[in-house]
Amino acid sequence: MAEGNTAPANRDTLAQTHVPFGTVVRSWGRWWRMVIRDIDQAKVIETRREEAYISGRYMFMTAMSGGIAILGLLLSSPAVVIGAMLLSPLMGPIIGLGFALAIGDYAWLRKSARALLAGSVMAIVLCALIVFLSPIQTVTSEIASRTRPNLFDLLVALFSALAGAYAMIRGREGAIVGVAIATALMPPLAVVGFGLATVNWTVFSGALLLFVTNAIVIAVTAMLMARLYGFRADLTGRQTMMQNLAVFIVFVLLAVPLGYSLIQIGREANGARIVRSELQGLFDDRSRLSQVDIDWRADPVAVDATVLTPTPVPQAEVQGARTLQRLLGRPVQLRITQYQVGTGAQAAEAAQLAAAQAEREADESARIDALSRELALVAGTGEDAVTIDRGKRRAVVRAQALPGAGLATYRALERRIAADADGWAVAVEPPQGALQIALPTVAFADGEPTRAGASALALVSWAAQRSGRPVVLSGPEADAAAAAATLRDEGVTVRTAPGPAPLRATWDDAGDGAGE
Repeated sequence: MAEGNTAPANRDTLAQTHVPFGTVVRSWGRWWRMVIRDIDQAKVIETRREEAYISGRYMFMTAMSGGIAILGLLLSSPAVVIGAMLLSPLMGPIIGLGFALAIGDYAWLRKSARALLAGSVMAIVLCALIVFLSPIQTVTSEIASRTRPNLFDLLVALFSALAGAYAMIRGREGAIVGVAIATALMPPLAVVGFGLATVNWTVFSGALLLFVTNAIVIAVTAMLMARLYGFRADLTGRQTMMQNLAVFIVFVLLAVPLGYSLIQIGREANGARIVRSELQGLFDDRSRLSQVDIDWRADPVAVDATVLTPTPVPQAEVQGARTLQRLLGRPVQLRITQYQVGTGAQAAEAAQLAAAQAEREADESARIDALSRELALVAGTGEDAVTIDRGKRRAVVRAQALPGAGLATYRALERRIAADADGWAVAVEPPQGALQIALPTVAFADGEPTRAGASALALVSWAAQRSGRPVVLSGPEADAAAAAATLRDEGVTVRTAPGPAPLRATWDDAGDGAGE
């Protein structure tokens, strides 16, 4: 009997402890109203206003943050980029936009938008200037990662805004909140400056899209959080509904293209797996893929692979291209570099060294091509007018005549190119017209060239070396002898002739080069 009475008793207990869903909702509503009552909305709004306007501190800290961010991106250093985020004050105006929308304060909205625009433009210009003056202008991995926004980037901005708005409303903001917001704003802004300085519109447009997307998402999310915590605008029910509808449409308009971009990235990752698998299948089990590079933006898709194999496959490129085209559904241009190796560890190591050497040679060839293009561009000639001596690592070009340009101009052009051509000797030969211009006089004082005289003597030496012509120095005997010794030490054929001061340099077209 005792066991028989247990079940009904348990059912009665469960019935007594069951709480209707409506009661739970009402209890939660009462608790949430108590939470909202504890929030000092006037103080929160006042604080947000102070941080959302243009000020000297705001502009200075934005500039410093942008400068550090672009240096971190150029160096591909995440630690430096994080340091820039710690300084970024962009959180103020972007969150201010959200709160202004939530309470319907459109004067605050305009001032916040003005502050965000001013800070963003200044940061872009400063970053562009730094990149323009920097010898490093390559697209690093940190830069490339911010040129293809996708749905995950939108989620980063969303979660950053949720954390930031919560902390600000609850009065618990700190440096970490600024980092959360700056994560989504400052690095893309710096990349926009990089794209502007390097005239790389793919980088510029991709980073700008990421920045604008993140800014809108953060502002809208901050507005929704403020609404959730009881911040209200004096709007009619219809106006509130229209505002909510606009927010929903903005999220959809952003999510659709970013979601498509994420799908594309996923397809490329899956395509890369297919490419590696099919390339490996072209060779036997003892072969190994050393490197596979895929350019999905090329048409046809460019695949460049390096394979270490004991048995080379003559038709591997043809077979592989046909198979990959069928599997990927796109035309494929396949290039396979095969290195024949033995099966031992030493042979594999040797093959890897050979592959590394080939890669270095390819990089060197690309660098030489770039140097040749720059020389031709600066000299105003075609690339066929550039002479490259790989053995001596020397590049020479005869410049075309530039209007109003003298010897000093062509020397400055040479120095500009040489500064970027590390390890290479660069020579820009001035055109015949520039050589017809009189050489500069060389001023002396107390038996030594003045600063201007030393500069003039260096220009005479440069012009003589580039043209291969001898020089005559006419002037006081002691000055001429001292200047001639300097020129001879630099390989210039020179003779002296008596004359009045100052010391003059001319081309020795009639002499035989036998100096005194």
